[in-house]
Amino acid sequence: MIQIENTPNPNALKFLSEKKFSEVDTQEFQKKDIGNIKNDFVKQLLNFEGIELILISKNFLSVKKNEKISWDILKPSIISSINDYFEKNKKPIISKTNDKKAEDAKEGNEIVKKINDVLDSKVRPAVAKDGGDIKFISFDKGVVKVELRGSCSGCPSSLMTLKQGVQNLLCHYVKEVKSVEAN
Repeated sequence: MIQIENTPNPNALKFLSEKKFSEVDTQEFQKKDIGNIKNDFVKQLLNFEGIELILISKNFLSVKKNEKISWDILKPSIISSINDYFEKNKKPIISKTNDKKAEDAKEGNEIVKKINDVLDSKVRPAVAKDGGDIKFISFDKGVVKVELRGSCSGCPSSLMTLKQGVQNLLCHYVKEVKSVEAN
């Protein structure tokens, strides 16, 4: 049974299932990159008219659409695709691979490790509730650059979340952090 949750972004919905969507870290897929995407399920969803972005986490799948198409048109197709996938496959949509990019990105100096710890433990669970994700990009001269993904990208309240939530948390837990910016 697929559950649907609204997100703060009116053009993004979160789809939940008792089945696991991914065995790895959250991944984002954009329609503009469809030629480079190897996952057939993701390609199928991105080929639906109006779908711009898909974010797949362990426990949910978030879909962001453009304003030209209605959720009333898209929702049944998305739900049907998810149900069809899980009927035909025992494994999650994204399985573990030998790809170590995510682990490599987390390696670095102590400040970067502290930043990633705060993002993983305090920020990521909160943005996941809204169908999004946050990705650490860089830390330089007190400035942390992050990328808001999934339903958070382009959301009207994302700048407020970034400044009032993420920046306050990082400044509190990691003294070297002075500000946070979206990449």
